[in-house]
Amino acid sequence: MDLKEKLLSSFLVFENQGEIDSYVSDVRNDAIKTFEEKGFPTKKDEAWKYTSLNKLLKEDYSVFPKQENALEYSDVKKYFIHEIDAYKIVFIDGKYSSHLSETTHDGLDVCLMSSALSKPKYRLIIENYFNKAATKDSLSSLNTAFSKEGAYIHIPKGKIIEKPIQIIHFSTGNESATMLQPRNLIVVEENSHVQIIERHQSLTSNSVLTNSVTEIFAKKRAIIDYYKIQNDNANASLIDNTFIKQKQESIASVHTFSFGGKLTRNNLNYYQEGERIDSTLKGVTIIGNKQHVDHNTLVHHIEPNCESHQDYKGIFTDSATGVFNGKVVVEKEAQKTNAFQANNNILISDKASINTKPQLEIFADDVKCSHGCTIGQLDESALFYMRSRGIPEKEAKALLMYAFSNNVLSSVKIPELKRRITNIIANQLGVNIGFDL
Repeated sequence: MDLKEKLLSSFLVFENQGEIDSYVSDVRNDAIKTFEEKGFPTKKDEAWKYTSLNKLLKEDYSVFPKQENALEYSDVKKYFIHEIDAYKIVFIDGKYSSHLSETTHDGLDVCLMSSALSKPKYRLIIENYFNKAATKDSLSSLNTAFSKEGAYIHIPKGKIIEKPIQIIHFSTGNESATMLQPRNLIVVEENSHVQIIERHQSLTSNSVLTNSVTEIFAKKRAIIDYYKIQNDNANASLIDNTFIKQKQESIASVHTFSFGGKLTRNNLNYYQEGERIDSTLKGVTIIGNKQHVDHNTLVHHIEPNCESHQDYKGIFTDSATGVFNGKVVVEKEAQKTNAFQANNNILISDKASINTKPQLEIFADDVKCSHGCTIGQLDESALFYMRSRGIPEKEAKALLMYAFSNNVLSSVKIPELKRRITNIIANQLGVNIGFDL
């Protein structure tokens, strides 16, 4: 039995577990039909032309992993940004960990997706937002069909959440191969502000495949800063699907830092549904060995007087491969749009490769739009200059690569997180300037 057949047969068991709202049940059933029709994406699909899932799909994954051992904070402390006071929403093998989590706050409505999907008090929110941003592609539909657990965050009007929220999904590796499908729903009401840090972390060398979906809704004048740390073990793979709908004058930024894992695919989709919206997408990728990172982005400009800024940096060594497929769509009504898109890459090894395709689809005539990509190597003259000033070659190369990625780091608004990312980058580049992670 292949993985698709296993999932389809498992859905019947999953759907009969526990009480569920009829609306959610209908959504799930429609989603599994979509997945059954489309199946897993292949390289024949244009959006997956350079990323193959074939090797991942051959594993015999446990679809409903069992949680055998609870984790202690000391076991996982290093994966939290513990230099700051923060709220924590923690999951272990797809199940909520109350003793590792901390969510109490008068202005923060946090619960589990399992509760939001089943309790009558959340019915209106679920009907208005659940699966309203996610597209009907095969992997998002697969997640929707099995949607049960994850983070539900609702920020009421006019609330500034002063402490960041950390969402961490741990995989213990209690089984030889595990498939996880977390589902997050985040609604930020008018004039509210929140900062969120997300991480998926495997704790063993066993195979893990995570197919995650996060839906984010930014209402009028809401501000959302979202940070993704992707620094997993060598046998962990992540397909991260994030969908953001923005209303008038909202600001939403997503920073993605990809340093570890076997295969990482980031599908990041923005939909601007109002005027004077600002959308920011930035990322740093530093990988080696045979790692593979694929960024697939979309910014859909629907209304006039909006901005979007994309800036992705990639550094690839050994036999690592990277993919960047970024699309900006500007509708006819979206006049006065300002859209910027850039993807710059450095190949350290002759065996490393990058496939990049920035795209603009413009149907308006009064816009400022630009896109571009570069692929190159380190500047030999700059390297020679630094070595002539007494800087060893290894450190000189590291400094050049750090400077290359620094403009992405400069827009990180949490100082402690910026320091943590700086140290991860230093470790990736082989220079020890602080603690390990």
